[in-house]
Amino acid sequence: MRKPDNLVQMPKFREACIRCPVHWPDPAQRHRLAEIRDNLTARIAEAEREGWTGEVEGLKISLAGAQDKLAQIDRRAKTASTVDLAMPVFLQATSP
Repeated sequence: MRKPDNLVQMPKFREACIRCPVHWPDPAQRHRLAEIRDNLTARIAEAEREGWTGEVEGLKISLAGAQDKLAQIDRRAKTASTVDLAMPVFLQATSP
């Protein structure tokens, strides 16, 4: 059975996860996301050299997703600190 010409090719699994706005990245995997970002940058350069305009657009979307996930991890790292709530002070109750 022949695939329709207008059918958009689905992204690879890792790129689909990077593009997903619901997926929260694991901070322990930051180095892996950085590798994926670097790989996507190299693939974009190759696609531009070869004139693969459709591929360039898809890779740029994935690159933006990878950069967003890295920014999410960095933002959470800055705000993920403990807050000292101190011990509550109870005032002695007075009778009316």
